[in-house]
Amino acid sequence: MRTLISGATGMVGSALVESLHTKGHSIRCLQRNKKPGAESIWLTENLFDSNSGSNEPFDTVIHLAGENIADGRWTAAKKRRIKNSRVEGTKELVDYLSGLPHKPKTFICASAIGYYGNRGDQVVSEKSPAGDGFLASVCKEWEAEASKAAFFGARVVLLRFGMVLSPNGGALAKMLPPFKAGFGGTIGNGKQYMSWISIRDLIEVIDFSINNESLSGPVNAVTPKAVTNKDFTTQLADVLDKPARFPVPPFGLKLLFGEMAGEMLLSSTRVRPERLMASGYNYRDTNLKETLNWCIHGEQS
Repeated sequence: MRTLISGATGMVGSALVESLHTKGHSIRCLQRNKKPGAESIWLTENLFDSNSGSNEPFDTVIHLAGENIADGRWTAAKKRRIKNSRVEGTKELVDYLSGLPHKPKTFICASAIGYYGNRGDQVVSEKSPAGDGFLASVCKEWEAEASKAAFFGARVVLLRFGMVLSPNGGALAKMLPPFKAGFGGTIGNGKQYMSWISIRDLIEVIDFSINNESLSGPVNAVTPKAVTNKDFTTQLADVLDKPARFPVPPFGLKLLFGEMAGEMLLSSTRVRPERLMASGYNYRDTNLKETLNWCIHGEQS
């Protein structure tokens, strides 16, 4: 299978490339145009095959690229980069694919459970409407652009990622230093729900989405059971054999991170992966403590 991947050097992308390569995929990585003042976001000219005299054909396109949303305060400039990298980046990629003589059969686009906004203890599924706030509006526009790939006949899968737990970076890597030092604690009151998935399940979910032709539209890429921040904190501290006695007050987070704190760190999103469960996906990691053990200590589960 000929597969094009954007965001291939990121935490998810690098693991995906390795996995798909072992499964026989012929992989090309879409590179970002980093020239100052460049009009295009992607270096699509690098996909031109000089031997055939045309652009390379792809069976599947997996679009993972986007500005890091959890990296610092959301200044006006940062928010423009977040939106542009996802909305305009997806639009440009879909426009490019629509002009190829050989259209891809499957277009898988990463989205996020930020689509649902802050929902308290309400359980949300793929049928739930978009929430409020900056992230929800970005996700809604992002998915709208990705869905246009259906116009040229592609099966479009919109994978709404939860928090990805990995031994190789991501959210967990940012949490570990204070916990290892014994200064970990809940965020705010700890009642907000966190919907998560292990990196190895996420990679298999993407592969499952490639091969399951009945799957299309929004798909929640999370485990079946979300946990509260208090539960997550307790289990992380147990795995590290450290106390968790230092709660982080909301006002401190808002002072440090502004709008990002309210929409990410203090927001509650209790997500159910109804589409994956109905499609028969078999999760490998559903026990949070065992998953944290694997991520931190390399213990198999």
